[in-house]
Amino acid sequence: YLWTIGDIIALVHGPEESQETVFDEVKPLLTSLLDGYNVCIMAYGQTGSGKTHTMIGSRSEDPTAAVQDSQQGIIPKAANELFKLISEKPADSHTVEMSVVEVYNNEVLDLLARDEGGATVGVKREVITTSTGTSEVPCLTYELVRSSAEVMQLINSVLKLRSHSPTLVHMDSSRSHFIVTLTVSSKSPDALALGMIYSVSSRVSDLIQALQVQMKISCINRSLSALSDVLGALVERRPHVPYRNSKLTHLLQNAIGGDATLLIMLCVSPTQRFLAESLQSLGFGARARQVQREPSRRKNTALRMK
Repeated sequence: YLWTIGDIIALVHGPEESQETVFDEVKPLLTSLLDGYNVCIMAYGQTGSGKTHTMIGSRSEDPTAAVQDSQQGIIPKAANELFKLISEKPADSHTVEMSVVEVYNNEVLDLLARDEGGATVGVKREVITTSTGTSEVPCLTYELVRSSAEVMQLINSVLKLRSHSPTLVHMDSSRSHFIVTLTVSSKSPDALALGMIYSVSSRVSDLIQALQVQMKISCINRSLSALSDVLGALVERRPHVPYRNSKLTHLLQNAIGGDATLLIMLCVSPTQRFLAESLQSLGFGARARQVQREPSRRKNTALRMK
């Protein structure tokens, strides 16, 4: 795992590293969150390179079953740390809301939306640009969460909705981008937000021949190409940044082009067979490092897709 913070490569974590060691690199960002700064965490890498293990960790088939702390990924550990920090504040001073969005075939799906029977279903939503130039998702569902256990119960339940298509690389490989946002609201004038971006996949194996799968891969590749184009425009400080060339970049506009603290994790395979994919991921990271951002500012309103 290659970690980039701003223009600095911080650490490389091998497969032998514990989940706790990896999370230690993220923990300071949660403190800055409660200080009033927005945070965005993005995992990027090819299919099967370890994004799910890094961000989610081990997962039981039973969505209500607990997972050992040592096997938890960044999202459950971050949620646990967040609620721990909140517990040290005055009682009822903060509330946490959660949204879960998937970008699949260039469509935005609200994975917390429920049907008349109360079951979660993926409902299509649109991304809009507000009068202030930020991106929003009208009618996006938010759930009030009171503990890290509630966060993971929601995530585990919606993961079953995600669209899967077996590949020669990874038989349970998801063909989509998965975005979890925790919004922390305070009774103080500041509203805080933590955006966790999960599973932004790079190019997958060229061995897949099925037309339907090729179409889905093409949508993913177009999204990632658009993401690279946005980074290029930011690096070159162009007057126009093409956020709206894809739903993914439009959705992430506030994090990529805003003033959120952005941390990108590159997940790469250790085998020579996937050298091209690994080099592509490293190239993406190198480009991201070149983006010059203004220092993060305290936010008066939450970073919300609502």
